[in-house]
Amino acid sequence: MVRKPLTNPRKQASQARSRVTVDALVEATARILVRDGYDKASTNRIADMAGVSIGSLYQYYPSKEALVAAVIDRHNRQITRRVRTVLTEIASLPIERAVRRLVAFAIEAHRIDPRLHRVLAEQIPRVGRLENVEALNREGYALFRDYLESRRDELRVRDLDLAAFVCATSIEALTHSSVLCHTEMLQDVEALIEETTRFISGYLQPPAL
Repeated sequence: MVRKPLTNPRKQASQARSRVTVDALVEATARILVRDGYDKASTNRIADMAGVSIGSLYQYYPSKEALVAAVIDRHNRQITRRVRTVLTEIASLPIERAVRRLVAFAIEAHRIDPRLHRVLAEQIPRVGRLENVEALNREGYALFRDYLESRRDELRVRDLDLAAFVCATSIEALTHSSVLCHTEMLQDVEALIEETTRFISGYLQPPAL
């Protein structure tokens, strides 16, 4: 029976010096993943790039998989903070402007470090972080549903849970594909934002008379 690798840290960094060590290890892991890929990453290479002894690495992380999981968790925390900020910003905006802001944000988020984004997307199932990603998605759906509820009288859709899912999933799929798989779509970003906004807004709102 294949033994499942440990993916949780051995201990949390509580002091400033130890936090610097942990941050260096996580950043080194991200850089190696982008440069060389998951299969060529190793704890020895990560420790060397971070300027940390292998013994110090193992004080905090039991395996390469645990370090990759730490990179995924850091990335998810960053995205979560930005999602909350953007969804707060759109609270008072009309539907089309709100959708446009969400689409632009999704493209910006995917373009920050697309190579790292691709590697993490591939490794999430391997290191057991699907539950964390699903929790992030549920929070995004819930926050967007709250926005739709505030605009219910302007919508043609009635099932707001389904509408939030359709909108969020469509925006994510379109932006993910354009940034990671079809970069030619980014030659005119404004056109991509405009067409995606028209698509989502048309689904949400009744046609103009």
